[in-house]
Amino acid sequence: MAERLCVITGAARGIGLATAQQMAAAGSTVVMVDIDGDALAVAAGTVPGSVALVRDVAEPGDVDAIAQEVEALGGRLHALVNNAGLADFGPLAETTAERWHAVMRTNLDGPFLMTQAVLQALKAARGAVVNIASISALRASTLRVAYGTSKAAVAHLTQQQAVELGEFGIRVNCVCPGPVRTKLAMAVHTQEIIHAYHDAIPLGRYGREPEIAEAIVWLCSPKASYVTGQRLSVDGGFEATGIGLPALRRATNGA
Repeated sequence: MAERLCVITGAARGIGLATAQQMAAAGSTVVMVDIDGDALAVAAGTVPGSVALVRDVAEPGDVDAIAQEVEALGGRLHALVNNAGLADFGPLAETTAERWHAVMRTNLDGPFLMTQAVLQALKAARGAVVNIASISALRASTLRVAYGTSKAAVAHLTQQQAVELGEFGIRVNCVCPGPVRTKLAMAVHTQEIIHAYHDAIPLGRYGREPEIAEAIVWLCSPKASYVTGQRLSVDGGFEATGIGLPALRRATNGA
């Protein structure tokens, strides 16, 4: 029987995998969920004692199966990290109904279904939920009509869950990562885009996956015992810049 369980969706790579590694290092048995079985098998090999489940969080039947498998493990479910997400970027005119619904099913339905499915276990452990949104939940951008809208909905879902579940001792928070230096981002971001982000972010760089994971692990821990219903931007100050133009900042700093 595992004493402390943590379920992480979208755990085969990126922020999900970094969080799984840190949770395991902190002493949790990590249930790693992902739709990509091959990548998950490789990732689980880097997380000692983990349990790998190939499931789709957008499918209610798969979500029920996850809940049953978590229950069979025993132990206390101290944390659920709803990280699985689908990134689909494109102009409004080219975003078909099929693309829109696919994004919503994974990014919004997934956190709703997962939290609902393991709710009794979370109540028993007075556990914590962290939903992963995006800086796109807080500030609009081009080509993100489906993605940004889904993440804004996740941010509000977090507050709905926090208000309703607080009486059971369950804390629910949301992490909104800014631009992160993932393999995917570096593959699709041109040097011009990279320079533009560096200009726009006060810390002058992309975030790193372990840095986002640190915030998630903290929110799941007793150190954040009085924190719930919050949207934490882990973004190098990107959200705070508002309309502050990089050129104006450089002029102010005498650069």
